[in-house]
Amino acid sequence: MTPNIFIWIIALLVIFLIIIRPFKLSEAYWAVAGAALLVIFRLITPVDALDGVTKGLDVYLFLAGMMLMAEVAREAKLFAWLATLAVSFSKGSPRKLFLLVYVVGIATTTFLSNDATAVVLTPAVFAAAKAANVKNVLPYLLICAFIANAASFVLPISNPANLVIYGDKLPPLLSWLRQYTIPSLVSILITYLALYYTQRKSLAGSIETNISIPALSPAGKLAGTGILLSALVLTICSALDIALGLPTAITGLLIFVVVTTGCGLQPASIIRQVSWAVLPMVAGLFVIVEGLTKTGVLAFAENWLTHNSRESAGATTWLSGLGIAFISNIMNNLPSGLIAGNAVQAAAVPEIIQRSVLIGVDLGPNLSVTGSLATILWLIVLRREGEDISAWQFLKTGLVVMLPALLATLATLWI
Repeated sequence: MTPNIFIWIIALLVIFLIIIRPFKLSEAYWAVAGAALLVIFRLITPVDALDGVTKGLDVYLFLAGMMLMAEVAREAKLFAWLATLAVSFSKGSPRKLFLLVYVVGIATTTFLSNDATAVVLTPAVFAAAKAANVKNVLPYLLICAFIANAASFVLPISNPANLVIYGDKLPPLLSWLRQYTIPSLVSILITYLALYYTQRKSLAGSIETNISIPALSPAGKLAGTGILLSALVLTICSALDIALGLPTAITGLLIFVVVTTGCGLQPASIIRQVSWAVLPMVAGLFVIVEGLTKTGVLAFAENWLTHNSRESAGATTWLSGLGIAFISNIMNNLPSGLIAGNAVQAAAVPEIIQRSVLIGVDLGPNLSVTGSLATILWLIVLRREGEDISAWQFLKTGLVVMLPALLATLATLWI
């Protein structure tokens, strides 16, 4: 057995174990174990592994800041208040509640990232739906998973995968908006219509309307203000072409310190609740990508893009977007996005192809439960709340929701 085949076996085995979670162990265990095996069997050197880990530094900082910020907001009951507000405004209509939760999900993903939507909005929606005596909470929980990816390219800060695709060449904010505003609107709209179609039978009847809306606590107000200010800071950083990882980590830490010291929240409790295991999991995936590059996959992707973009940029745009979307569902969009991003930058392809790759990496993962980090986090939250959804169950919904959204969104690249 050649080393290249061994690397691929380990990589695919890690993805499989992350999906099925043997012994209910965290996904991080399998990613780190896979990375360790590559070093132990000398398929990559320790220096290569360290290089893989350091490539994700900006992503780790971004995730740490966003998760800390999101957990502060959750502890301050900010998102629970928003979810309860949505229930009140729904006037007893499950369909109207479905739309309102979707709108809150758009705003959360846009300004706090798709991972924040998965981590903080999901439990808030679950609690609000239970308080409203909703018979089936799954349609509202599915919103949190699907909008987390569908709205994740509205802004550069909406998805850490955006940082992976562009690396240190992230477009300035105005350029980003010019490129991705129309695709984002189409992605959000088609995803809503398709998801509503799949859940329409569960949205019949009525829900509880006599729900008291608690006053937003001082901590909630402070957390909300901090989040708005952080969104402004990160938007300015994006406009000035400043890497987003460190500013996100700093703003998240500042919000944590200000809210906990000013409003009496327990800092230790908040820190314990953050899903820190995500960071070693992502680091493990980066190391596995480093191993995969040794097999020639990066060179293959670069050569394919260079050759085919010269032959037909239009066909390559479609094939790149669709191809990376399905690959992301097999091996997660962070590692696949890293390979694709490096290949796109090395091949110096037309801008339209790079945009199709980003859309495939961001929106494509709505097909499977392991497609994106946000969906994995969403699953973790569901389990914590006593809910669960099988990979097959999610796939059946994803086929109906993701495919039309992806095709329609890729089509907008020619507008």
